[in-house]
Amino acid sequence: MDLTSITPTPQALKALTHPVRLRMLGLLRIEGPATATQLATRLGLNSGATSYHLRQLAQHGFIADDTERGNARDRWWKAAHRSTQTASSVDDPAARETMEAYLQSVAVVMTEQMQRAIEELPLVPEPWARASTFSDWVFRLTPARARALVHALADELHNTEEDDDESAEQFVVQLAAFPLPGHVTGGEVS
Repeated sequence: MDLTSITPTPQALKALTHPVRLRMLGLLRIEGPATATQLATRLGLNSGATSYHLRQLAQHGFIADDTERGNARDRWWKAAHRSTQTASSVDDPAARETMEAYLQSVAVVMTEQMQRAIEELPLVPEPWARASTFSDWVFRLTPARARALVHALADELHNTEEDDDESAEQFVVQLAAFPLPGHVTGGEVS
């Protein structure tokens, strides 16, 4: 898998505005290559819908055929990149609408993943429980300092090397950083 990330165009980003596609891409990134049938079973979907979503992801460069697996009957898919990044601001109204739809899907998928992690927390070994956190911090910052903080955190995450130790597991870090709702816009957004 390419260890870089992709910053999709607004047109390509439309492919990720559906939570099912985000889940599929996440599974291919984390669990490795799979067929449409395997993904359909994992996600509780029919294989026709799964194939459609996979074609959409492939059309926009998020996934690719895994030519080292499969045969004429089974088509295997793999993630083309390790992560997806988005532009921090969008000027075009149509692109902004796509970005907002994508971010809504990201929020749904991240919330589901965090909920499952909390539900499993009593079952994980103590060292993993101690390594986990569900914390938040609130700072009073200027936009420039806030952006610098986000970049510093992203740089640290980007430079983290994976462990080769047999006790290593997939460890998820979700980063969401935003102005406290209702404070910059002047009112709560519903």
